[in-house]
Amino acid sequence: MRVKRTFRLPPDLADRLTDYATRKRLPQTQILEAALQSFLSPDGPDRLEAALSRRLDRLSRQMDRLEQHTGISNEAVALFVRFWLTTTPPLPDTALAAAQASGRERYKGFIEALGRRIDTGASLLREISQDVRSDAPETTSGFE
Repeated sequence: MRVKRTFRLPPDLADRLTDYATRKRLPQTQILEAALQSFLSPDGPDRLEAALSRRLDRLSRQMDRLEQHTGISNEAVALFVRFWLTTTPPLPDTALAAAQASGRERYKGFIEALGRRIDTGASLLREISQDVRSDAPETTSGFE
């Protein structure tokens, strides 16, 4: 059994209700019933808070992973720079131009290889995880 009620709505709210009902192809009564059920539900705010908490938890986990990935990237670059600086002797002025030309070619090859890795979805993090699992009993390299 249904009880008939008559309500007056502000024109802008009535227009929004009409537009929404038209877009969703639902009767206005059904939309109003759902809105009232949600508004009058005692656990409505609790459900909203729980949904927001889940979303915030997910975002927090994503930020933690991002922080971990950034840390790994920073450490990898720092380790490479330290290794390169300690093992590469300075060049004499006579060999500088040839070394720069060679460096440009090698850098171009590096960028192309990096582009291929990104296109295939290769990940340094996955590669490190696989290497660590396969090399677990071995000792670390002398880069540290």
